[in-house]
Amino acid sequence: MSEYLMNFGIKDLIDILCVVLLLFYFYRLMKRTGSLNMFIGILVFLLVWIVVSHLLKMRLMGVLMNKLVDVGVLAIIILFADDIRHFFHDLGGTKTTRRIFKWLTRRRREGEGDDRRWLPLVNACVNMGHKKQGALIVVDENDELQDLKLKGEEINADLNQQLIETIFFKNSPLHDGAMIITGDKIETAASILPISQSESLPKNFGLRHRAAMGISERTNVVAVVVSEETGVITAFHKGSFQSELDYISLKNYLAEHVR
Repeated sequence: MSEYLMNFGIKDLIDILCVVLLLFYFYRLMKRTGSLNMFIGILVFLLVWIVVSHLLKMRLMGVLMNKLVDVGVLAIIILFADDIRHFFHDLGGTKTTRRIFKWLTRRRREGEGDDRRWLPLVNACVNMGHKKQGALIVVDENDELQDLKLKGEEINADLNQQLIETIFFKNSPLHDGAMIITGDKIETAASILPISQSESLPKNFGLRHRAAMGISERTNVVAVVVSEETGVITAFHKGSFQSELDYISLKNYLAEHVR
């Protein structure tokens, strides 16, 4: 024991913390899914097994419990099949995991020098501007708007120029509210955004502009507005805006500010 303590290092501490965090996560998951008593029972059995087999070194009980542990691994997989599925679903759905994945895909795109993914959005905004078709589009690259997405209408479609223009067609049931884009996906439409009370906005800016300013003041997103009255394209980021954007300037704005 003393030899183990002398060799105890930072790696061992991290190892223990990882195990504790994993057990705590499983505890919360089992509590949520109603399997908490079974989970506690398994932990108690494992503690008894460690004491009997490794600390007290009771041979007969140790052999018996070792066999039960060998069979128990398969039994646990069968008994907790749904909980294991929930675990991996939640793991893939955490904000940290999504951000890591999006960062890796963004680095890959930057390494390839590929800015073509903005073309459907830019082309749609320019076309809607020519037709004076109002639109409010939020580019949420870091997936910060989960609560707002849940309240919008789920789309979950690839970024597509025709789909963007169809959604914001005046008679479309989804044309009011904001479209939220994350990565290469149109995730939701008709999402309600917070309204800015800023007095720095021009008087001719309408509700879409105030909503775009409001969300840009609170998060690190880029919001693009196409004016229904003038067709002018305006982009918002971190509480500031740039207006009178055309094809080139809008594409450059997105490339510069979406991080």
